[in-house]
Amino acid sequence: MVERSDIRVVRCGGSKINFRPPIISNDSRFVLCVSGDSVKVYSTRTEEWLHSLQGHTKQVTGIAFNPANHLQVYSCSADGTVKLWDFIDGILIKTFIIGSPLFALYVSKEHEGVIFLHLSKGTHHKNECFQLVSTHLPKSADQEVEAKELSVVSSHISPNPSCTAFGRGGEYIAFARKLQLDVYFFRKQKTYSFYLKATDKKGAKNAFTCIACNPTDDCIATGHEDGKIRLWRNFNHKKEYTYSTLHWHHNAVNTLCFTPEGTNLLSGGIESVLVQWQCGAGSKKDVLPRLGGSILHVSASPDGQLFCVSHSDNKITVIEDGFKVSGLIQGLVTGDTVLTDLMIDPRSKALVLNGKPGHLQFYSLLRDKHLYNLDIVQQEYIYEAGLDQFEVVKAVFDVKGSWLATVEERGRESSDLEFFLKLWAFDETTQSFVLNTSISAAHTDRIISMCFSSSEETTMLVTTAEDSQFKAWCQGADADTQQDQNFWSCDFVGSYHNLKPTNCTFSADSSLLAVSFQEVVTVWSPDTWELLTTLCQPPGQIRDLCFGRLSCSKYLLGTTTKNLLCCWNLLTCALEWSTSLEVSKLQADPLSENVAAFSYQSKHTDLFVFKPSEPLPLFTHEKVCSEKVHRAIFVPREELLNGCDERCQWLNGSQLYFLTQNMDLMTFSMATEEDRMLSSSKRLVIDDSIAVTPFYLLLGKHRQQQQKLNTPSHPAADKPQQKQSSVSIKQLLHTPAHVLPAASVLCSMFVNSLLISNTGVREEMESSEQEMDSEKEEEDSEGEMETRDSQQDLRAQGSVDEVTPKLSKAQERELKRVRKTDFSWMTGLIVSKP
Repeated sequence: MVERSDIRVVRCGGSKINFRPPIISNDSRFVLCVSGDSVKVYSTRTEEWLHSLQGHTKQVTGIAFNPANHLQVYSCSADGTVKLWDFIDGILIKTFIIGSPLFALYVSKEHEGVIFLHLSKGTHHKNECFQLVSTHLPKSADQEVEAKELSVVSSHISPNPSCTAFGRGGEYIAFARKLQLDVYFFRKQKTYSFYLKATDKKGAKNAFTCIACNPTDDCIATGHEDGKIRLWRNFNHKKEYTYSTLHWHHNAVNTLCFTPEGTNLLSGGIESVLVQWQCGAGSKKDVLPRLGGSILHVSASPDGQLFCVSHSDNKITVIEDGFKVSGLIQGLVTGDTVLTDLMIDPRSKALVLNGKPGHLQFYSLLRDKHLYNLDIVQQEYIYEAGLDQFEVVKAVFDVKGSWLATVEERGRESSDLEFFLKLWAFDETTQSFVLNTSISAAHTDRIISMCFSSSEETTMLVTTAEDSQFKAWCQGADADTQQDQNFWSCDFVGSYHNLKPTNCTFSADSSLLAVSFQEVVTVWSPDTWELLTTLCQPPGQIRDLCFGRLSCSKYLLGTTTKNLLCCWNLLTCALEWSTSLEVSKLQADPLSENVAAFSYQSKHTDLFVFKPSEPLPLFTHEKVCSEKVHRAIFVPREELLNGCDERCQWLNGSQLYFLTQNMDLMTFSMATEEDRMLSSSKRLVIDDSIAVTPFYLLLGKHRQQQQKLNTPSHPAADKPQQKQSSVSIKQLLHTPAHVLPAASVLCSMFVNSLLISNTGVREEMESSEQEMDSEKEEEDSEGEMETRDSQQDLRAQGSVDEVTPKLSKAQERELKRVRKTDFSWMTGLIVSKP
């Protein structure tokens, strides 16, 4: 059995970038957002992910810029630490150890060297209370500093960080919780409280949902569950306070944000519409509709030129000051639930699963980047709570990626079930999938599972449904012309004793089809549709079915609801072995005999990797995650891993990915693989701080080829030593263009790097003059001999005029001086080593 120390579980994507409001740098060039246990830095101009700030061990719960240095950012995490980063270079500056799980972070210019933290008062339970505390960050040269002296600012605040905000640059802080609004003034050290009734005469819901403070005026904006926005004034006098009401949203207000000048107020909610209210102009407003998912957070840049809007579909929209969308940063769209399985597009090698409502998303695992959405439902989605709309519940690719089958349905919770089976053909011209056939009555009840045949010669789709039937679909033929058509039709309908089918799968060569009917597994021949055999030994309903691959293709695996994992030998039609194991997901590797089984027990999930021919596992990993794993897939590698340990052979050809219930995409990685990638990155990166661009990789490859061609046969000692190439030119060539300063700033630095220092020139001229004086006597003595030899040669050739004249002594001396001049500074520009 394999020890688990060589293989680690790492997060490779899928983390929510909408967990907390994003923040925008002072120059509006970068946007930072929380992403799992790291902070991602994106470019607002190119929308590309630049790098991540990695160092926390648990979920990052808050980020804020350092008021004393706009190039630094604070981050807090549930691991009980606050970290200070240089976000431009991705360098960790200092770690402050708090000791308690942190849920939010606030900073203020008025309180230099002090941060405010949102943490829990006690143990985790339903009525958990939260408090806001402040702490002075100690000044120390150590990398890690303890900062456990906390002062309580408020002992009873909302668990929602959006219900706490600073006002007037830090003069006061406002808290909203349920139906109570508290305003604490730091100088007076006094709190004013204001209360609302649960409902008014019209039945409106007055509970607070979010809060924002005007940075230049004594005005507090609060959002409420009924969609209203209240603007509070004179709140420093408890009896004289007033508020006015703005109303556009038909549902709860999720977020509020004032512009830096305090002239406008931004609001967003489930309607996916960003509303901009003009302060002091009554109800005058501008709207930006159809932004995608419902709006969770809104942030404004310090200069007011950009807005960033976080959406429920794990997306950040970058909006210019003129209320125009200028960029889109899209993460893995996980939503609340993923109904489809994890799939790999055979053509693009992209991960495919549920995307935004009514769509399938194609996601690059290599770059951790969303590629595009495929509209399956082809209907406008209406963002309204409780509205029943079509959802994509099933999807599967054929082996070549030429066909895609999808199932969409609505009314799952009601008796009015409506669903469609659609088949999509890949169009080489548009490089996308185009709807080919839509079947509205594929079955009389909802479809449970479906699969394509594994053969590349013939394409067949099998579906099972709750109407106790399974159907085989093929491309039909016209009865009149007997010519193959491009549409799909039903080729066979099968059933077994009126039992409901639960799953279906093809063997590796498509010669067998296994369909499970509750506790019975049936094996069919797709060529003749003959029922070959039935397997019914295990108790419990069949949950998953899986054929073995390669040398284990004679085995059929199945899991049951009675926590059994069974293996049948199809040659003997007998149960080969079984074990008591609660398997939540069974996944076979298409490139090897290996099968992965995720087992949930004792409030955590374990992984077992085995071959069907051997009852003992090849690899086990305990406590992969704390939730059940229902989505997993083996992804073939582009290049096989060679030279790895025998205990890690199951990861050579494919990499195993799985999706947790927290919507984090995880994978298994070998320590040697990570070390190899780290060493290669260090070898490529210049000065450990300059990004490797595609231009650099292309230029570096060309330089290596030139160096091989120019390598002399004589020893390296005879080779002239080159000066170190200019760092400024390295930075200019290898730094991404979108993070470089203006060309005017680089011009003087670049020109200076091309110049030769005066001291070096003087030393070279003095040494050359001394050599010239010592060689002058030798040249004079050799002059007569050279003249005589040249005259004899000319006589032998015929005429002096027919031959090119020799160089004069002055020209030869000048040529020797030029040859001895050091031009390594120019060589460093042309052939610089990375």
